[in-house]
Amino acid sequence: MNQKIDLAKLPTAKGAAFDSYMDQHEGECLPKTRTELRDQIARWAVDPQGKCIFWLNGMAGTGKSTISRTVAKSFHEKGLLGASFFFKRGEGDRGNAMRFFTTIATQLMVHKPELIPGIGKAIEVDPTISERALKEQFEKLILQPLSDMKCTDRRPSSLVIVIDALDECEQEEDVKAILRLLPRAKEVKSVHLRIFVTSRPELPIRLGFKHISDDAHQDVVLHEIPKATIERDITLFFEDKFAKIRQERSLSLDWPGRENIQALVEMAVPLFIFAATVCRFVADPRWDPKKRLSTILEYKTASQASKLDRTYLPVLDQLLAGQDEAEKDRLATEFREVVGAIIILASPLSIVSLSSLLGIEKEVINCRLELLHSVLNVPANENAPVRLLHLSFRDFLLDPQKRGKSPFWVDGREMHRQIARKCLELMSGYLRENICNLPSPGTLRTDIDSRSVDKCLPAEVQYACRYWVHHQEQSNCRIRDTDLVHVFLQQHLLHWLESLSLLGKISESIALIDTLQLLVAVRNLPT
Repeated sequence: MNQKIDLAKLPTAKGAAFDSYMDQHEGECLPKTRTELRDQIARWAVDPQGKCIFWLNGMAGTGKSTISRTVAKSFHEKGLLGASFFFKRGEGDRGNAMRFFTTIATQLMVHKPELIPGIGKAIEVDPTISERALKEQFEKLILQPLSDMKCTDRRPSSLVIVIDALDECEQEEDVKAILRLLPRAKEVKSVHLRIFVTSRPELPIRLGFKHISDDAHQDVVLHEIPKATIERDITLFFEDKFAKIRQERSLSLDWPGRENIQALVEMAVPLFIFAATVCRFVADPRWDPKKRLSTILEYKTASQASKLDRTYLPVLDQLLAGQDEAEKDRLATEFREVVGAIIILASPLSIVSLSSLLGIEKEVINCRLELLHSVLNVPANENAPVRLLHLSFRDFLLDPQKRGKSPFWVDGREMHRQIARKCLELMSGYLRENICNLPSPGTLRTDIDSRSVDKCLPAEVQYACRYWVHHQEQSNCRIRDTDLVHVFLQQHLLHWLESLSLLGKISESIALIDTLQLLVAVRNLPT
């Protein structure tokens, strides 16, 4: 119990837990909603004969993450929660599986201190365990310590791990590996290990569960829950949110009226994200809620509009309302440059950092984001990160079917290419030898004040150092002699590696260089 573990050797994904500071304002299920499903999940968790995996799947916007947060909080309050990991694409380490099992292991030690000796031993035997394959991390940091843990009760208790949005894990092969490993939870005898997983029903995940035996998992499909149940819950959601708007804005008690709420429910089912976006749009204190509601209802008769169109077009169309064609083109271009970058970023940046990285004035960015508070989390503090409220907004803007049809369509590959170029230009003008002015080249990283590193390497430069290779790879652009990448590496390769070391990310450099090698365009030389 008193054994100390060097947590630096067990890196975690910042903000991945259900109760993290970053997600503290994310919503939970209202008390009288999702009741049947929540009861079913609660019974599964404590059933000694229950299957070890509960897979809740559903299309984008059906409320999976809200349910995950709610059940995770409930498990925590009952002392059943062992760990949670909320994947989120575009949120740094939460968008991949590199720190998935190390994060789970760290949380398990907090909730089950009996695991400390076993996990500590694994780290002692292999201090680089966090860099090993997922299978080895799972076996050494989770499966073995749990199996070795002594059961103090006559009957083993339940221990739940919540994994949200597995589909947002960027590497398909990592998703497959995780799904191959999770069923081994059955091997643990010291506790009833239960794993609650949510995801979209994407092909790699469906195939992964198809290869898991039926006695190891049970499934619930959110969008196949009876329509009447979903209508009831969305109605309760609208009634609750509009009651708060009425109170805050001193509106009459008969607003918005039963008829309008019913119309919104019909537009929303089965997407809770529609309901949440509408309420944020209408509640914006800078605008008249009655007019905003009327704007939403105008899209009710758009028979060709998809659910996501009806969710996001009312928000976006207002950006161009009342403008002539030339002005519409300019505004649409600025939208794609600013918002296109925000939805593509591997980790969120502040308005200040976005301005520096993109070379766009802060005032322009603020103007383009002014009307988007219902789809983006835009903090009042310009130094705080701008975040997506829901991944479906990214999906909507990148939808290839909208190419040439929507002024808001974002070309993903082109945007990655532009950001990669911006990163290289920023680093080329910033990086240099001994950028932190250290007294000796042999100074240990642990002896360097992180504030000094942040001062010498601003957030946008740190971002560029970590993710320019990612954007280059996603752009599908090959590296050729004398191009921007080649010139940067010739002049700044060692400066870049030094910066990664200062950021504590030097272990990532090997994989980054491997990726760059794969991107090199090789010419067939004459024999």
